[in-house]
Amino acid sequence: MATTSATPTTSSPVVSGTTPQPTSSSSSSANAANSLASSQIAGNFQSFLQLLTVQLQNQNPLSPLDTNQFTQQLVEFAGVQQQLNTNDSLATLVSLQQTNQASQALGFVGKTAVVNGNTASLTNSQATWQLDIASNSTVNISIASSTGQTVFTGQFPASAGNNQPFNWNGRGNDGTLLPDGTYKLTATATDSAGNSVGVKTQVEGVVSSVDLTQSPPLLSIGGQTFTVNQIQSIVN
Repeated sequence: MATTSATPTTSSPVVSGTTPQPTSSSSSSANAANSLASSQIAGNFQSFLQLLTVQLQNQNPLSPLDTNQFTQQLVEFAGVQQQLNTNDSLATLVSLQQTNQASQALGFVGKTAVVNGNTASLTNSQATWQLDIASNSTVNISIASSTGQTVFTGQFPASAGNNQPFNWNGRGNDGTLLPDGTYKLTATATDSAGNSVGVKTQVEGVVSSVDLTQSPPLLSIGGQTFTVNQIQSIVN
C-alpha cells in the first residue's frame, strides 16, 4: 500500500495485543494457597490421628469400640491421607506445567514473531503492520504517536487476504519526518456498498527477553509484553 494523504476519518480502535504487567505473580498466589490448604489438612490429619489413638487407649475393655464405628473412622482416616497425597500430586503437576511454560518461552528469544496488536516501533523511519482484510474494500488508516496525537491518516484500496503488510515511512501527512518510537495504527474498512469490513492488525518484532517471574511468562517484543499464546506465527 502506498502512503498517500487523505482526509482524517473517524474509526473505532483496534484492540491492542499488549499484556499489562500483572500486579502479582499468579504462581506465587497459587503456591501460597496450596501451602495453606495442605497445612490445614495436615493439622486436621494429625488431630484426627491423636484422637483415634487416645480413643483406643482409653476404651473400656468390657465395652470395646464398636467394629462398624471403628471401621468408619479408619475410612475417614484414609480419606484425609488421600487428600494430602492428592494435594502433593497437584502441586507437582503445577510445577511441571510452569517449567514447561518457561522452557517454551525461552525458546522464542531471538526469534521474529508475529502477534496480534496495533502498536509497532518506528525504527530508522520504518514501521510495519500486517493487516487481515475480510473482503475487497477501502481501508482507512490512522496512526497515532505514543502521546495519542494523530500523525498520519490515509485511505487505500485493498484486496481480501491475510498478512498484508502496511509499511509506513515515518512521515506525517504534511511530510514531516517523525522521530523513532512507538506508534499505534487503527484500521477500519468499508466495501463498495458502504458496509463495514473486518480488519485485524498484527505486528512483527524480535523477542528480546522473557520475564519468567510471571505466570504465564511474558515475552518482550518491541517494548511491549505478550504471552506465548498471543504469538500467531514465527517468521524466522
